[in-house]
Amino acid sequence: MTDLEIAQKANMKPIEEIALKAGISKEYLECYGKYKAKVHLEAAGDKKGRLILVTAINPTAAGEGKSTTTIGLADALNRLGHKTMIALREPSFGPVLGVKGGAAGGGYAQVVPMEDINLHFTGDFHAIQMANNTVSAIIDNHIQQGNELCIDPTRIIWHRVLDMNDRALRNIVIGLGGPTNGVPREDHFDIVVASEIMAILCLARDFEDLRVRLDRTVVAYNYNREPVTIKDLGITGALMMILKDAIMPNLVQTLEHTPCLIHGGPFANIAHGCNSLIATKMCMSLSDYTITEAGFGADLGAEKFFDITCREGDLKPSAVVIVATIRALKMHGGVLKEDLNIPNVEALKAGIPNLERHIQNIKRFGLPYVIAINKFESDAEDEVKALLDWAHNESHPISMSEVWKKGGDGAIDLASKLIEEIDTKPNDFKFLYQKEDTLKKKITKICQNIYGAKEVEFTTDAKNQMARLNKLGYSNSLVCMAKTQYSFSDNAKLLGAPSDFTITIRGLTPSIGAGFVVALAGDIMRMPGLPKEPAALKMDVVEGRIKGLF
Repeated sequence: MTDLEIAQKANMKPIEEIALKAGISKEYLECYGKYKAKVHLEAAGDKKGRLILVTAINPTAAGEGKSTTTIGLADALNRLGHKTMIALREPSFGPVLGVKGGAAGGGYAQVVPMEDINLHFTGDFHAIQMANNTVSAIIDNHIQQGNELCIDPTRIIWHRVLDMNDRALRNIVIGLGGPTNGVPREDHFDIVVASEIMAILCLARDFEDLRVRLDRTVVAYNYNREPVTIKDLGITGALMMILKDAIMPNLVQTLEHTPCLIHGGPFANIAHGCNSLIATKMCMSLSDYTITEAGFGADLGAEKFFDITCREGDLKPSAVVIVATIRALKMHGGVLKEDLNIPNVEALKAGIPNLERHIQNIKRFGLPYVIAINKFESDAEDEVKALLDWAHNESHPISMSEVWKKGGDGAIDLASKLIEEIDTKPNDFKFLYQKEDTLKKKITKICQNIYGAKEVEFTTDAKNQMARLNKLGYSNSLVCMAKTQYSFSDNAKLLGAPSDFTITIRGLTPSIGAGFVVALAGDIMRMPGLPKEPAALKMDVVEGRIKGLF
């Protein structure tokens, strides 16, 4: 059966029962039908449970299964008698209809209702899109109506957004058609998950912190090169109104009825890649273990989770699970996708350095870890043995995970080893850089210590933008790298564990509301495009049931 067919056969429990299992009173629920609900912020409890991050090697076309592992691990911990909850990101509409398909786990380790989660869900992304585009509309109207703030139309840094992969909207011209249609200028569209509103929502501690972050968000510069903020536009209150429900996390369940809060969804290659801080802290306050994930490989999502989310939320993770597959490691070792089913121990060994560098990076943050190998039917016995022998010889804790096939039962060993690592290994969690470091020093530390770059080059534009940010007093901002997810470098085709490469920083964009500066590396774009054959071509509704979603 496909993932969708498995999800459609699920025996879901009413969401009120799932809430009760989590320790959430019915009075704190806003139900959206029978199987999903928003949770009021007042539902948070008094616990401070352990926090587990699930990350991975650099992703490949072979698939790694990070979300599937996250869900299966939580189900396994509950099977072992540990009260466990999950905090996940919401899928973005664009990738669902593009190349990725659904994003709610897979096989027998899924969150449900799968169709709802992958499509409109509870409307959070719509609210974020509308809040973002309200800012754009107000900026252009302000200029049209006299421009009291003296906004320089050539220095508007706020982009419109759409929750769809649409390359044709990356660079556009607006305001055409005469003086009643606005002031003509160049504009741009990003995907919703790259919106600063998304990042702000996911890093806000509470409703009032959301207001503070919106107030200070820089959207443009005036003719004197001074920043113009959302507070200057006078629309913070309107945005708070638009986002008043979106700030509440969404409660759903796994196939094994483990409670899961799904909330927010920034990408990790163009944003900070973690679900909302509110959802994570609520889970921690209600459970013994909270399992969360960060987008793409540990070089992106995990680094940002530690240096941005944990710092902003005053969180200390207990351990990390690093997900890999033999198939993906073979791709990092040079095997083509069409040849992955052919046993190839030498290619596997050649790809292991990618995993090793991610392990080194987790050690750099001072945290215990376990490697989770997401097992495929095509994995040959000698490949499995070679990988386990390597881990044993290098003293890496490792577990073969079969959650896609067996659900929580397929991660019992992983859960047991994880608990052992937490209970027996030291936790010396630390950040990679200090807020007081210069922007250049922060970026250089990430590129050299996490990515393994030999040199970091800054284009003239990047240097000028950095000087401007320093002059405006934003040098203490955190750094959010925008870089390809497929490689440690800024070259998507450079797989494995490359060295002696140079990373080029071509621009820096302030996201002051979120609390960071985005550093653009290589040719990364904030609006993806669709592939030649989008997943949408295989989707349909037949006799009232969705087909082809995943």
